[in-house]
Amino acid sequence: MLRSEPLQGFLDAAFVAFDRFAVDTRARQSIMQVFSRLASPLPIRQGQGRRLPVVDRFLATALETGSDDAVLAALLDRFKAIEEQLEWKTRSIYDHTASATFLLGHGNALIVGPQALEDRTDAWIGASLLAPDVRYPDHNHAPEETYLVLSEGEFSQAGGEWFAPGIGGSFFNPPNIKHAMRSGTKPLFAFWALLPDTPQH
Repeated sequence: MLRSEPLQGFLDAAFVAFDRFAVDTRARQSIMQVFSRLASPLPIRQGQGRRLPVVDRFLATALETGSDDAVLAALLDRFKAIEEQLEWKTRSIYDHTASATFLLGHGNALIVGPQALEDRTDAWIGASLLAPDVRYPDHNHAPEETYLVLSEGEFSQAGGEWFAPGIGGSFFNPPNIKHAMRSGTKPLFAFWALLPDTPQH
């Protein structure tokens, strides 16, 4: 089985970018396992993707990073080549930690993962977009996670202080750690890679 050229091109660029910018040893180990699993392609979902109004309004601006880094530029170019095939969705579970602007001010898209463009359970790669002045709710999940941030914005872990990774910043979320993100006056955009415990069968 062969992947489509645009999806394989994105995954190749994503590996180069995550490998370059992930500095945490745990993140590097996780990324190597994620992309090792992705060496075996699975069937791609057919048909058009689905955009949300927040994506129509803010994605193009969020992808204009202003960075002259060639690795990040290549990653974003490859993302643009597959973005129309993605299904952008909102998070249905949230609580008082989310801002009042959250529901209509965010979108998540799985590129590979459960019910993603490439449907699989052993490795997940996706993207999140926040409109300006949106606070994502505290949440946690079993798979460990590595972020690659492509915009301004702030993140928190385990209820700690907010930190700003910056464009090209990367950090690691251990399994089940509570974490969140928030945008400022500009949209927030980031990629994330999750490593579930159970390999694909």
